[in-house]
Amino acid sequence: MSDAMIAVALAGSIFFSISPDAARWRIGLYLVLTIAPFAVVTPLVGPLVDRIRGGRRGMILFTVLGRATLAYLMARHIDGLLLFPEAFGFLVLQKGYSVAKSAVVPKLVRSDLELVEANSKLALLSAISGMVGAGIGGLAMLGASSWAANAAMVGFVATALFAVQLPRITVADQPASAGERAELRQAGILMAASAMAMLRAAVGFMTFLLAFEFRGGEEGLSIDGPGRAVGAAVGVARGQDILGSPGAPVWHFGVVLVCAGVGALFGAWFAPRLRRTASEEMIVTGVLVAAMLGGVAASWLGALRGAMVLALMVAGSSAAAKLAFDSLVQRDAPDANHGRTFSRFEGRFQLSWAVGAFVAVVVPLPTEIGYGLVALGTGLALVWYLAGSRAARRTDTPVDPDRPDGQLGFWYREDGDEPPR
Repeated sequence: MSDAMIAVALAGSIFFSISPDAARWRIGLYLVLTIAPFAVVTPLVGPLVDRIRGGRRGMILFTVLGRATLAYLMARHIDGLLLFPEAFGFLVLQKGYSVAKSAVVPKLVRSDLELVEANSKLALLSAISGMVGAGIGGLAMLGASSWAANAAMVGFVATALFAVQLPRITVADQPASAGERAELRQAGILMAASAMAMLRAAVGFMTFLLAFEFRGGEEGLSIDGPGRAVGAAVGVARGQDILGSPGAPVWHFGVVLVCAGVGALFGAWFAPRLRRTASEEMIVTGVLVAAMLGGVAASWLGALRGAMVLALMVAGSSAAAKLAFDSLVQRDAPDANHGRTFSRFEGRFQLSWAVGAFVAVVVPLPTEIGYGLVALGTGLALVWYLAGSRAARRTDTPVDPDRPDGQLGFWYREDGDEPPR
């Protein structure tokens, strides 16, 4: 909720008051700085924090209190140049929180089977609370442009009070063993991780492609985060010229964001139910097909309808793929430390998002071509995944009918024999 309030606050600030063409190099630099921490810091700091008792809880508290401090500063500098480095620091802490949460959650459930359900519930809560937070931020903006950031600061302080109650968790007492590293290098896991990275890159690419498309003229507004549509609507209510000339109608912003939200909600709700009747590999294959078809349909529909379809399909596919990937890791790497594993993969997925966004920023493309690139990229990922999955079935897959995730060994052949070694 507090993240969405900050997004609304930025919508009415100088952060998005520059022209789309002039903004590209600034946003490109911003994304380069965003990529750097994940490329350098994650592999160095991650193993250290894993082995510190309470390290992940401490990291969560740090990212929450850090965002509270930056929200306070952003409220003071909402119309000043200091807003840019403060917003950058806020995004880094936001991504760091996502990585820490991915490590802690496996330690807070009773079994690996509950982990998929927990991740699904967290995804649903995230989407719903983002909408609620956007509404709160929009109402706060009616008072003053800094009120939404002040409301977010209060929200982050309340979040810290909850975070303090988390148990002190040591994610990994020892470095990864040779057996754990071997399990995580299985072809099935690596192929699923590649598919997930492509979907995250498609989300980042789509975000900034649509941001520049709907931003309008020389003083248009970006929609690259939750709640910006609400901020745009509030700006119109206050008589501000936020759309520029020419600019997309305000309701265009809302419709596209609603489609993305609905897609994420549906993916998080549907994936655990689909897992009861389909394997993880089938789910990953299905979401790649859905994302590819979404890009093809968007290229054909064009303009607003294409953006709606793309946002719905890509957001839903990414949400469902993440849950399927988590389940696949539990199944095929039972001896791996899942807290450490999920946090490191999440760092790579966040990096993929930033790379996809960077491409959309530095290469100006008509939206129809951009939609086609999404279809092409996910289509190539689908072919790559299917070819790799076929090879994976010829490897020595661990077979244990008593595993805690409840899998029944669907890789058995119909005659009941074990798979070939």
